[in-house]
Amino acid sequence: MARIVLTAGGTGGHVFPAEALAATLLERGHDLTLVTDARGAEYGGVLGQLKTVRVRAGQVAGRGRLGQMAGLFDILRGAWEARRILAGMNPAVVVGFGGYASIPAMAAASMLHLPTIIHEQNGVLGRANRMLAKKVTAVATSFEDVRRLPPGVAHERVGMPVRQAIVDVRDTPYPDTGPDARLRVLVLGGSQGARVLSDIVPGALAALPEGLRRRLEVTQQCRPEDLDRVRGAYDEADLGHVALSDFFSDVPQRLAEAHLVIARAGASTVAEAMVVGRPAILVPLPHAIDDHQTANAQALDAAGGGWLIPQDRFTVELLAARLTDLFEMPATLRAAAGAARAVGVPDAAARLADLVEATMRKPAGGAGAAEAETTEKTVTKETAQ
Repeated sequence: MARIVLTAGGTGGHVFPAEALAATLLERGHDLTLVTDARGAEYGGVLGQLKTVRVRAGQVAGRGRLGQMAGLFDILRGAWEARRILAGMNPAVVVGFGGYASIPAMAAASMLHLPTIIHEQNGVLGRANRMLAKKVTAVATSFEDVRRLPPGVAHERVGMPVRQAIVDVRDTPYPDTGPDARLRVLVLGGSQGARVLSDIVPGALAALPEGLRRRLEVTQQCRPEDLDRVRGAYDEADLGHVALSDFFSDVPQRLAEAHLVIARAGASTVAEAMVVGRPAILVPLPHAIDDHQTANAQALDAAGGGWLIPQDRFTVELLAARLTDLFEMPATLRAAAGAARAVGVPDAAARLADLVEATMRKPAGGAGAAEAETTEKTVTKETAQ
C-alpha cells in the first residue's frame, strides 16, 4: 500500500477524473489524501470520503490587475502550505488534474523532488498544466493530440476517466433504427444546461418532417430559468414525448438508449459519448479558455463519431436539415456510433492508475528534480501572465 496525494478542484471536468482514479486506487489498496482549496468541502462521492487537506488557491485568468495579484498571492501562500504538508506526509506520488486549485500542491511536490503526474482532460493543455508540464515526472492526457504542450514534453494517452455507471452501459447495443422505432435525442449542456441549446433545439425538432416528429423522444437538460419556456416550445410543437430537467440522475441509462446526443463539448461529455458509443452533434462553448471545447469536438469529429457545429452557425434551419439527413439515413448514425465507441477508453481510470503505480516506483523527483529549484520563480512568473 502506498500513500498517494490527489489534487483537484474547480469544475466537474477536473473533479470527475480525480473521482474515478480515486475509486480505482482505493480498490488497489492505496492510502489516498486529497489536497484542494476551500471548495473541497462540497465534494461528495469517493472524494468526499478521502482524508482532505485544504490550502489556499486563487484564480488569476479573467480577473483585473488587483484580482490577479490577489490570486497569485493566494497561490504562493498555498504552495508553501502544501510544501509543509507534503513534507510531513512524504507521499509516493502526487497527481494533479489541472485548474488553479492544483497548482499549490503540484508546485510544492516539485520543490520537494516528489514523483508527480498531471492529467489533462481536454484537447488543449490547460494553463495550470502548461505551467507545470516541464516540471512533472509524467503527463497523462485524454486525447492523442493535445495542443499547447511545451516543446520536448512527452505525454501518454490514458483517456478520460469516466463514472463506472457509464462504463457499465458500454455494451448496450445501439438502439433499433427501424422505420417504426422511436428516435431518442439526448440534449446535454453541462451541469447548468446551455442556453443556446434551449434556444435552438426545440425549434429544429419541430421543423422535422411529420413522420420523424411522431417518432421523437427527447430528453433535454435546461437551466432552471429556461424550463418553462422550453416546455412551452415543445408543447406548441405538439411534441409529447419530452423529458425536461435541470438535472438527470440517470444520464448513463438515457445515454445508452439515445440515438443521438446534442451537447456542448466538455471533456466529460465527449468521453462519455465515446465510451458508450453514441454519435453526437457538438456545439463548443465559444468563449471557453483556449477554445478547448473546439479541440475536444474536433477529436470526435475527426474520428467519425460526431459532428462539430460552431455556435455562430448553430441555427434552427441548419440543425433541422442535419437531423433530417441523419434520421433518414440511420446507417450513418450507426457508423458514427461505432466510430465513437472505437476511440472510447473505458479503462482510462485503470490506465491512469497503472501510470501512477509505475511513476511512484521511479527515483524521487523524476523529470522534475532538475528544475525544482526554479519552481517557485516559474510559478510566480507564469501565473502572473
